Amino acid sequence: MPALPPEFAAAADRTACRVAIRHGSKSFFAAGQLLPGEVREAAYGLYAFCRYSDDLVDEAPSAAARHAAVARLDHRIGRAYAGEPADTPADRAFAEIVTAFAIPEALPRALIEGLAWDAEGRFYADLDALHAYGARVAGSVGAMMALIMGVRTPEALARACDLGAAMQLTNIARDVGEDARMGRIYLPLDWMRAAGLDPDAFLADPRPSPALAGLVARLLTEADGLYRRAEAGIAQLPPRCRPAIRAAGLIYREIGREIAIANHDTVTRRARVSGTRKLALIARSLRASADEVDFAAPALPQTLFLIQAVAQQPPSSRDNRPALRPWWNVTGRVVHVLDLIERMREREAFGRSAPS
Repeated sequence: MPALPPEFAAAADRTACRVAIRHGSKSFFAAGQLLPGEVREAAYGLYAFCRYSDDLVDEAPSAAARHAAVARLDHRIGRAYAGEPADTPADRAFAEIVTAFAIPEALPRALIEGLAWDAEGRFYADLDALHAYGARVAGSVGAMMALIMGVRTPEALARACDLGAAMQLTNIARDVGEDARMGRIYLPLDWMRAAGLDPDAFLADPRPSPALAGLVARLLTEADGLYRRAEAGIAQLPPRCRPAIRAAGLIYREIGREIAIANHDTVTRRARVSGTRKLALIARSLRASADEVDFAAPALPQTLFLIQAVAQQPPSSRDNRPALRPWWNVTGRVVHVLDLIERMREREAFGRSAPS
């Protein structure tokens, strides 16, 4: 596993990236605490840049502003790869990370392409088209995370992309109502029409229905298949990295179960995993899965371009793969993570009960 170079982002930049993730993605922040330090800092830096990119496009007030935001992000990626990052903590961290871990430029460019599809309000005709979108906005991140953990084989990258795609499908299932109120539909249009749902009518008046619940359930079934495939890839990661990635997958998969408990209504409700349940899933992540999974399953066709981009770029000269130190303090690390999630849960509960 490559170690971060000594010059990797100033301490203030690392702190800014951690804060951004802690506020923007509590589940990832908590799971990330299980990663060894040299990987955790890079993961937070990568996710801070990806989160910043997503927010920049999502929060733009108009279509023209969204397109301008995508163009700015594209330019910033170019600057990062040229060694002249924009003057922000996330950009500086990102520039160091892509060099240290030999991340091909095609991977973050794929992410920006997916955000460009969001900016143009693209709909997806079928599941294959939706997977093409997921490969860009989530598979690319999964592949980059694998590289940060020192894994570059095509088979392992395929499983990392599977996990990213599964999480993206879970996101889409969870946010059907929220997306519709923003004028967006990510459900495959052919599924909707086959179920008797008119996409335009749904956008005009998004309401739960048995037909819509069936589509959400179907999407979660597709996600579950990808989660199962991804389990095989976890065994290919360095042992110290496996609990964090397993925890992230378990927590996201639990969102699907919460959706099912609510009769697959994601129009009037937004599924959440309780702090207590996260505690149990974090503890479970320490046990290796006994499921029989096919590591040699073919990659999703839509993710092949990501895997090929990695194959065409040799590892960084900094990647001398020193022997990993044993994770001797596993108990202390897990106690820290469980305590962190419990404190997050308490703060969230206080926030909900506090007067406005």
